[in-house]
Amino acid sequence: MERTDTKEKSQSFLKVKRQQAINLLQTELVKLTPLLTDSALPVLCQTTVEGVNLLTWAVNNQELITTNLLKHGGILFRNFQVKDIAEFENFIQAVSGDLLEYRDRSSPRSAIQGKIYTSTDYPADQSIFPHSENSYAASWPLKIFFHCVTPAQQGGETPIADTRRLLQQINPKIRDRFIETGVMYVRNFGDGFGLPWQTVFQTTNPAEVEEFCRSNHIEFEWKPGNRLRTRTHRQAIATHPKTSETVWFNHAAFFHVSTLNAKIRTALLAEFSEEDLPHNTYYGDGSPIEAEVLDAIRTIYQQETVIFPWQAGDILMLDNMLTAHGRQPFVGERKVVVGMSEVFSSQEI
Repeated sequence: MERTDTKEKSQSFLKVKRQQAINLLQTELVKLTPLLTDSALPVLCQTTVEGVNLLTWAVNNQELITTNLLKHGGILFRNFQVKDIAEFENFIQAVSGDLLEYRDRSSPRSAIQGKIYTSTDYPADQSIFPHSENSYAASWPLKIFFHCVTPAQQGGETPIADTRRLLQQINPKIRDRFIETGVMYVRNFGDGFGLPWQTVFQTTNPAEVEEFCRSNHIEFEWKPGNRLRTRTHRQAIATHPKTSETVWFNHAAFFHVSTLNAKIRTALLAEFSEEDLPHNTYYGDGSPIEAEVLDAIRTIYQQETVIFPWQAGDILMLDNMLTAHGRQPFVGERKVVVGMSEVFSSQEI
């Protein structure tokens, strides 16, 4: 009996040791270092030898990935020789579960395969202001992934910014006002600018739109000509469900008319009254957000933004609540695709 116990303990010990050795070997196959010397965001995860399979490595190093993502907000996987979009999709499923459908949209995106989309279909000469995906909505993805299939000839970077640092840099008086009131989003659909409501809500049935709005605390009104206006009150600052850190999490600057390109802004204001603009933002009580407040917020985004050039095959994994993202203008062909996962609701905060 004693001999059997000793044998079992020995086998168990050897099994643990073998597993530790395997894990150590897998860890040594890659190196995790800051991508930039002056920023901890993003962490660069790159192979030290050729032929390392990203999916296999990720499955065996879930804890390492999770720990670094929550600490830094973003991980850039490089030199793993990702073969195609299907491999990118499988990677997301392996580290974060099922992918999410892009609904309650604000950006023009095209489905590529399954629930993988183009990162955005905005014209190449336009920049996209940094934002956290769907922070204007009742629910949003906790994780968002970008995969660079083809980097632009020039530009086309995906700027990122730490939302914890954004919140820390905002003037306490501004911060407190937003904490007190939240943000009100007003959107108009069907006037010839911006996305039509059929695209935003992924249906052509007005009854389904109304049901979605009721379920997601969105006020709505139908205007003549099958046009739609919505009003939504959301948080400006949120608490991360896993780190318990408070973050700047909203589209207050992104959706405000003053953030638009000057040419586009002038054209819209000449065409529409303020209440009929494709989208605009206010304090949660409906009062205007002062120009100097918006300027201050945009300046802080600019100061906190980190920019790096894409390389073909790169995968950027972001915690959507800890890190905002945008897009730089570009020249030449650019193909960056996106997938989202882990839905989280504002009601859970």
